[in-house]
Amino acid sequence: MDQNTQLPESEVLENQLRECFARVVYSHKTHEKQADITSTQLARFKLTQVALSALTSSGALATMFAEDFYLKCATAAVSLVSLFVTGYMKGFDPGAVAQKHRDTAADLWSIRESYLSLLTDYANGTVDRENTCKKRDQLQADLAAIYKSAPGTTPKSYLSAQEALQKLEDYTFNPGEIDKFLPPALKRDTGKLRGE
Repeated sequence: MDQNTQLPESEVLENQLRECFARVVYSHKTHEKQADITSTQLARFKLTQVALSALTSSGALATMFAEDFYLKCATAAVSLVSLFVTGYMKGFDPGAVAQKHRDTAADLWSIRESYLSLLTDYANGTVDRENTCKKRDQLQADLAAIYKSAPGTTPKSYLSAQEALQKLEDYTFNPGEIDKFLPPALKRDTGKLRGE
């Protein structure tokens, strides 16, 4: 398209809404993935703490019955590592961080669905341009409030979200899949579902 050719105002607004919707979809999925990553870290730390505690306890018991210098050194070293892990966990609570990411994802889900509804209403003419702009501005204000208190994400969570959305096609359904979720009166393609 020629650079001097301008798009109709309705198309410019719809393009912006589509872009905003896509960003929220990515943010939502990224926070979900970050919650998963952080929960996995928590499980690993807890497992490490249990293992270190077991080794420290076993070593302490063993030193009561044996006078082996190397056993005492190993037990002391494991005890120090255990202390370090416990101290680290005191300053960083992966469980709370994971919950914050889940809460943020839940808040973003609402915004995501609102953008989708707004796009649908605008496309079918249910809402005019002026009201669409008002709703868009309100969604942007709501989104800014969510982002202000949202915890940070990592490149790993973004890449995981990207794979889920693009390759695994999260949030994508074919008509037959949608029909499986609906009662018979709302199905669009019942003949194909029955194999006719």
